[in-house]
Amino acid sequence: MKKKNAVMLILAAALVCQPMSVFADAAPDGMTDASQTAAAQGGAWEAWSEEWETIKNDWTQVSMSPGADETKMNFAWYSRTGEAAEFIYGTAGDLSDGQAATVTQTSAQDGYMSNKVTLENLKPGTTYYYQVAGKEIESFTTDDDTADFSFIFVGDPQIGSSNAEKAKKPEDIKKPTFVTAQSEAVRNDTFNWNYTLNRAYAKTGNKAGFILSSGDQIQTNAEKVQDPTVSEMEYAGYLSPDIMKSVPVATTVGNHDADNQNYQYHFNITNLSNLGNNDYNVGGDYYFTYGDALFIILNTQDTNVAEHKEFIEKTVAANADCRWRIVTLHQDIYGSAEHSNEPEITNLRYSLVPIFEENDVDIVLTGHDHAYSRTKILKGGHSTFEYTDDEFDEMLDRDIDVGDSTETIYEAPGNIQDDTTDPAEQKYLEYLYSVMDDDAVQTLTENQETAVNPDGIMYLTAGSSSGSKYYDLVPRQQTYIASRWQQDVPTYSVIDVTETTLTLNTYRTDTDEKIDTQFMIVKSADHSQLEDLIAEAEALPEDEYTAESFRTMQQALEAAKAVNDRAGATENELTNAYTALRSAMDALEEVQTQTPSGDDQQGTTDPSAPGTTDPSRPGNPDSSQQGASGSNQNGTAQNGNSQNGTAQNQQTAAGVNKKPSASQSIQTGDSSNIILPAAALVIAAAAGGTAVYFRRKRS
Repeated sequence: MKKKNAVMLILAAALVCQPMSVFADAAPDGMTDASQTAAAQGGAWEAWSEEWETIKNDWTQVSMSPGADETKMNFAWYSRTGEAAEFIYGTAGDLSDGQAATVTQTSAQDGYMSNKVTLENLKPGTTYYYQVAGKEIESFTTDDDTADFSFIFVGDPQIGSSNAEKAKKPEDIKKPTFVTAQSEAVRNDTFNWNYTLNRAYAKTGNKAGFILSSGDQIQTNAEKVQDPTVSEMEYAGYLSPDIMKSVPVATTVGNHDADNQNYQYHFNITNLSNLGNNDYNVGGDYYFTYGDALFIILNTQDTNVAEHKEFIEKTVAANADCRWRIVTLHQDIYGSAEHSNEPEITNLRYSLVPIFEENDVDIVLTGHDHAYSRTKILKGGHSTFEYTDDEFDEMLDRDIDVGDSTETIYEAPGNIQDDTTDPAEQKYLEYLYSVMDDDAVQTLTENQETAVNPDGIMYLTAGSSSGSKYYDLVPRQQTYIASRWQQDVPTYSVIDVTETTLTLNTYRTDTDEKIDTQFMIVKSADHSQLEDLIAEAEALPEDEYTAESFRTMQQALEAAKAVNDRAGATENELTNAYTALRSAMDALEEVQTQTPSGDDQQGTTDPSAPGTTDPSRPGNPDSSQQGASGSNQNGTAQNGNSQNGTAQNQQTAAGVNKKPSASQSIQTGDSSNIILPAAALVIAAAAGGTAVYFRRKRS
């Protein structure tokens, strides 16, 4: 047995009977100590620490990235100069039918080559096996129907950021303690990163088509330390999770990635443009399509907005048939933590927002702030106050400064009072309130968790996916924010896409409970789309769901059938019927199986624990003959609704900060049930009534 597999078994055995619900207190600098989490108990941390010694100096980890569309897949890896860089792939588990792919090589770090492969003409619903330079055989499975798919959205892994000795100048990396501190930090952050990915993938029913990262894959800024090799240990950790050998990751350039070419050496980015390429040649903007969705990823480390505008316009024109348009960039242009009010961020906002709106973008995904937030539907945000990029730096720092206090908090203090008489402070506060963009907030229907044909954009900022660093929420919640959350626990989002809906759910990794209510964007539906959804609902087994949730779904189903049977049903009525039925299906609660007392966890293993092997994961040979596909075989309700509902103000998981009292909820937003208002719309539509909804220019 190979050592790696032996370690996996040790970790799996160690995790039997271990509760997975609590992340332990993080250090005062805002990180999650992986060794103290529930996932690390029972010998799991010790097993991982042993495995880490075999990983940390291995720069040859393979990366998978989405191809130009779902029929392609991209790979990249390092090999030592002079060594073979062969890539064999096929559909037989032993690669008896294997063929060699064309490998493109360029020089990378001294003594290493960067190798890249693109597989084309991949068939839907097919498991492919591949082997890189004689390493273990890995596999991935293509989606059998990309009309409906899920992807995972994560923020700022920033592997190595938990290092208390962060290197910021050349002499820092020469300290005798730096190498050890870096190794320990990367080991810590990689454990949590691995755990988050496994939990997120399991939440999609092991069906996610890909993972989308908002940037800052690693920590160390090579330009500052004048050594491009320092970040290679961090890349070794970032690329090491097994799931990343089977599920591609679409990366975004963040400020920690942007200062050297290591990023481009490690990732094979499709449709890469020179537009938006910053001075370090990490690559510019790029795009890919998946099903009916166009994904545009911007390198906003390059602040040449004219180039981003040109790229977006050309890309949209070339993919005009895509119904969904999703943009990702690193900076949190509508966030709610410590970076969100920085003038350079808000200036970038006002430069990009008009471009997004002119090109009918549906949703913008960002990171950088290490705290979760979701905006209301916004349109027309614009600057009403003149300022420079660095004008309020001192005020911003002073406003949230905690001084010598070691007390941990989730929301920064507001040290500058609203009734201040100091002219400089008054100007600062005037700036803060001007960038809340009150006038940009669009009014939805009475149900604030569904936007039907919205004439505006929703902006989502991801929290930390690895727990390597957390930022506090700003003390004055911006008007544009619908919901925000920080408990110093890693988080991830699952986004489900169909022809008609885009559904967002976000979870904390320790309890797997939602940190926000579900939010859904709906486009106009027609008879055929409603008919397909009705057929899907009729096939659901009643005995697998609670009586109340199934009864609600059945009511929405009958109302939808009444609308669909009426030949003269309007687009409004069809769309409202579709929305209500989709919402009711998403809200179905599975019947919970009772486990005999005293035998709660016996013989079970959390498949998400780092190092364990999930037999349903496409990269596991045990699943190779199951005919698994990347699609959701049970339809489009892939969001993995938590049976415990929305975890709005969870007090069960200890993070770095002192928890607010029960009366101090940090998460905000409408937590009302989505189903009843939507079902009411359907009943009204079935009776020939009308419902108010927003129309946008593009269907």
